[in-house]
Amino acid sequence: MIELRPNCEYCDKDLPPDALDARICTYECTFCADCVERHLANVCPNCGGGFAPRPVRPAQEHRPGLSLAKRPASTRRIHLSYSREEIAAFSRSLRDVPPERR
Repeated sequence: MIELRPNCEYCDKDLPPDALDARICTYECTFCADCVERHLANVCPNCGGGFAPRPVRPAQEHRPGLSLAKRPASTRRIHLSYSREEIAAFSRSLRDVPPERR
């Protein structure tokens, strides 16, 4: 089950569970679409992978136990441990390599 983190790790923008602009990597690192495009060049600053739109967890329970109400989103905010300069250099080093080849 995806953790559904509540914020962009780069700019700290709120990303509620139904946010259509949330992006995740395969490790569930979470960023807003604006930061992924403008600052990260589709390079996760933590793992080097690419991003995909984060799915929206159904608010309504269509199957027993499977809904946002039964399995809520995380409230723990995550922040990057790298400086913006380190992130920019890392993104530059990988941005021209397709995510499937990183």
